[in-house]
Amino acid sequence: MVQKIKNENVDKILSSTIAATEPSNHEEIIKHTDMYFVRTHQILQSYGDAEVIYAVFLRRPVISAPYLALKWLDHIFAKEKINASYKLAFPEGEWVGAGLPILYLKGSFKQLVILETFLLQKLGACCVAAYNAFQMIQLLPYVDFLAMDARHCAGYEMQEMVEYAAWVGSQAAHKKNNAKGFVGTASNSTASFFGLNQGLGTMPHALIGYAGSTLRAAEMFHEQFPNQELGVLVDYFGQEITDSLAVCRAFPNLAAQGKISLRIDTHGGRYVEGLNRQSSYELLMCYAPETIQRYCSEKELTYLAGTGVSAAAIWYLRTKLDGAGFDKVKIIASSGFDIEKCRIIAEAKAPVDIIGTGSFLPTWWNETYATADIISYNGKPLVKKGREFLINLAKQYISDF
Repeated sequence: MVQKIKNENVDKILSSTIAATEPSNHEEIIKHTDMYFVRTHQILQSYGDAEVIYAVFLRRPVISAPYLALKWLDHIFAKEKINASYKLAFPEGEWVGAGLPILYLKGSFKQLVILETFLLQKLGACCVAAYNAFQMIQLLPYVDFLAMDARHCAGYEMQEMVEYAAWVGSQAAHKKNNAKGFVGTASNSTASFFGLNQGLGTMPHALIGYAGSTLRAAEMFHEQFPNQELGVLVDYFGQEITDSLAVCRAFPNLAAQGKISLRIDTHGGRYVEGLNRQSSYELLMCYAPETIQRYCSEKELTYLAGTGVSAAAIWYLRTKLDGAGFDKVKIIASSGFDIEKCRIIAEAKAPVDIIGTGSFLPTWWNETYATADIISYNGKPLVKKGREFLINLAKQYISDF
């Protein structure tokens, strides 16, 4: 019934989550679902059931990411002995136009009506996050992305949803043009989505404050985790260039082997060490002149040559590293990398190796609202006025339903 994900670790994560945390019986579902669905359920008990077909869709373009929702439906159907089935109109990873149903659900109105709340919750955010992840990756197909969304999520369930979505967006992008995409997440709990045993990441600013210097924090990290790549934040003291070179000089063998990654997360209120607006323009005129010779909005100019982690900042760090003989050292950039910022970084050809981001999360939560409309009652097509198009769209999918 559902397109199988070719990743056993994904099934492992989802099965354990459903078993441990999801509403998994009639009483729990009733407790958490919308009251008007509950009252409809009670009315149907008195006046009789009907066989219905639901069309489930979003109002904006998305990438189909239905697996969490369908896995939950499979679990509930089996546990509650619900006689229902579904048909996926757009397989996982496919682009879905605005308003086009992603899936159809057929069965007892009385049994299905109380599932709608949870079904929509599990579908909308996943599909939008997968779309955002896909768009970011398409803009920078040669860059590795790291999902750093966990601390921005409203609990683990949301984290699981959007990190699964990042995996879907990555698979879709890889299929389209062999893009790298998201290679891992920041936490152990969802690392298996990407075939890993543990989360990825560098170090928090707090560790550098504790150590007293960027170099000492790097030394501590390497002493504790000698077999891991050395990932170091370099903006804590506002000495991105000085501290980057100090770390590389302290670990020349790691630098030569490409086992050092330097992460810039420079605060938006200041420039990277050694840069200002004028020198940022000069850098871009040297490496990507077309980006600042066209009209740019203020936001675009900030991403190109402004404060914080700009395209110019990435170029500047790269030139300083290469000039000192550390051309194998990787650059990680973080701080507000959404679709728009990725587009600007791509246009400027900024030499970034890895982007850490949580900005594949839906920017506007109302974009994630999925809708389920019944389009058939006991075999008779019927839907509310204004949504008749759903009946026409359904014909090619439900003729053998």
